Amino acid sequence: MSWHFTTDLRAFLDAAGPHLAAEPARNTAVLTTMEGAELLGWWTGPDGTTTTGVLVAGPLADLTFGVVPVEAAAALVLPAGAAPATLRGERAAAEAYLAASGLPWEPVMDIRLFRLDALTPRDPAPAGRARPARTADLPLLGPWTADFAVVHRYAPQDDYTDFLTERIAEDRLHVWEAPDGRPVAMAARSRTVEGQSRVHLVYTAPAERGRGYAAGVTVAISRAAAASGATEVVLFTDLANSTSNALYQRLGYRPVSDHLGVRFTDG
Repeated sequence: MSWHFTTDLRAFLDAAGPHLAAEPARNTAVLTTMEGAELLGWWTGPDGTTTTGVLVAGPLADLTFGVVPVEAAAALVLPAGAAPATLRGERAAAEAYLAASGLPWEPVMDIRLFRLDALTPRDPAPAGRARPARTADLPLLGPWTADFAVVHRYAPQDDYTDFLTERIAEDRLHVWEAPDGRPVAMAARSRTVEGQSRVHLVYTAPAERGRGYAAGVTVAISRAAAASGATEVVLFTDLANSTSNALYQRLGYRPVSDHLGVRFTDG
């Protein structure tokens, strides 16, 4: 049993493809970040060939677990120079790595992964309508994305233009318009990989909250994900946010697993 590492996405997929495909929902964080990752890792079981765990690291020095056995997490020693700034993964595996590594850390977020069962839109629907985001929306969506990052305790970037433009070009970012035509909320989805797509970046302008706009745009982007070919539509929530956790369950999302997000410190 051992860890293997590469920077070659094709080599990673050759080794870990069946494992990723077997549980695409639980592996969503790896599936949606493996392109462009600085390091890709897989754990082989007792036979030396069957992959039973996966991880990615970077490009922002983040260590992300997919499905990883506890014993694999405890045995993880990253290659020299691969010092992560943060870790995110299913709680049992994350805790096993933290205990075995001895690295000092502080908690960032308790997270829950949800998977869509049967979509149940709000009735009555919120006022307004969903539409794909446009390039003309960027001056509004950039500050919204920065605020989303701060609220969810990510390190905000100086400029989200490329991040948002890519999603707009691929029709993966929707906004909700109020009846007067003003965009008041947004939500995005990942590319569909191995039959799964992840909803993210769900945000409502502070002055517009409490009107159901987040529910409306989440339903719209969930439908878009399904229309793209996703058979599993998933999302993460901050367990400290009881409002969003209740909302997604009302819309038909069901809990899959709890995750832990931490930040490594200098001790």
